[in-house]
Amino acid sequence: EFFRELLENAERSLNDMFVRTYGMLYMQNSEVFQDLFTELKRYYTGGNVNLEEMLNDFWARLLERMFQLINPQYHFSEDYLECVSKYTDQLKPFGDVPRKLKVQVTRAFIAARTFVQGLTVGREVANRVSKVSPTPGCIRALMKMLYCPYCRGLPTVKPCNNYCLNVMKGCLANQADLDTEWNLFIDAMLLVAERLEGPFNIESVMDPIDVKISEAIMNMQENSMQVSAKVFQGCGQPKPAPALRSSRSVPENFNTRFRPYNPEERPTTAAGTSLDRLVTDIKEKLKLSKKFWSALPYTICKDEQVTAGPSVEEDCWNGHTKARYLPEIMNDGLTNQINNPEVDVDITRPDTFIRQQIMALRVMTNKLKNAYNGNDVNFQDTSDETSGSGSGSGCTDDICPTEFDFVTTEAPPVDSDRREVEASATQPGWSLQTLLITFISLILQRQWR
Repeated sequence: EFFRELLENAERSLNDMFVRTYGMLYMQNSEVFQDLFTELKRYYTGGNVNLEEMLNDFWARLLERMFQLINPQYHFSEDYLECVSKYTDQLKPFGDVPRKLKVQVTRAFIAARTFVQGLTVGREVANRVSKVSPTPGCIRALMKMLYCPYCRGLPTVKPCNNYCLNVMKGCLANQADLDTEWNLFIDAMLLVAERLEGPFNIESVMDPIDVKISEAIMNMQENSMQVSAKVFQGCGQPKPAPALRSSRSVPENFNTRFRPYNPEERPTTAAGTSLDRLVTDIKEKLKLSKKFWSALPYTICKDEQVTAGPSVEEDCWNGHTKARYLPEIMNDGLTNQINNPEVDVDITRPDTFIRQQIMALRVMTNKLKNAYNGNDVNFQDTSDETSGSGSGSGCTDDICPTEFDFVTTEAPPVDSDRREVEASATQPGWSLQTLLITFISLILQRQWR
């Protein structure tokens, strides 16, 4: 929401200042400026807008309007004005402002739009992966780890930490394969975040845009005689206007300059803070999310509600009795689970849904790298890149629980049917979304939409 409100503030500021400075002259031509902001907003929200062409059109239209204002004694046909607009680049009537502003606006908007899309993709990938159902082998291993101590008369003994790690590494084998592409994605996000802090950040570009456009207008006024002479030479002598119109002169307030821009003045936004502080905050959270997927088993198993903890090696449940857990800890990822002693994992059948999320991260990483280099990228709905199941909407407390939901305080009924026990394990409480803590939600804050 920060970027959207920043654009609205910039448009409001320009409108207020131009009304005070140019009065009716601006109000009669305000649609030129309104269209500029409309196109900037459309680009930011994913519209198919070529920023350079759009800015060129803006300056060409502004030249047409101003050329008529500084030459009220002539009548200009549509064809003549089209000829005038062709001289925008050659004559540089607005000085160097259009060139500088084009570089600043394109780089700032490319970085901002791609960064926000990256946050959306990351949030949706995490949200979708959190809802992947566990395999039957994982369910059996979890049941053995969490409930078998009751059957052995050891209701207070918690699983050994290393035992839990092997179970969770087997259960989260496919998720761990996200780690490599996720880390590259986070690195690319951090690179683009640097662009949001540098000289081309969108806040420093949009805050003074009214002053920059005013400066361009003043350049045009100061060079009006030379510009008019060259246009008349290239496009021909225009026809005189009717007597009533030709008697008018350029109003005095058309020569008024704006007050100098003060860079310490910041817009009041919904976020209540400036961009540099928001970027600093999000960068810290992005850094913390690196290696999230490979670290997930360790995050779960260090929870004292789940295991006996890393420091307890003897007085814990090892899957058979109360004793030390001897098997070695498996490495991360699907292929490393071939000899997992706790979970039956078919390493020949990778989860296709998670592979789709890996591809979505890869595509987004390439877009981020292009944006970092100042190259525009194709913007499309993230739901097309992550899966066919529709776009995610981020986590809420209802669908992304903040704690590990396995209950170990009560034993299951001894006489219950085994199929009922396994069926209960497949209910939403056993979805992998119960394994994802709110860390991702904190990182991918919705205020950056």
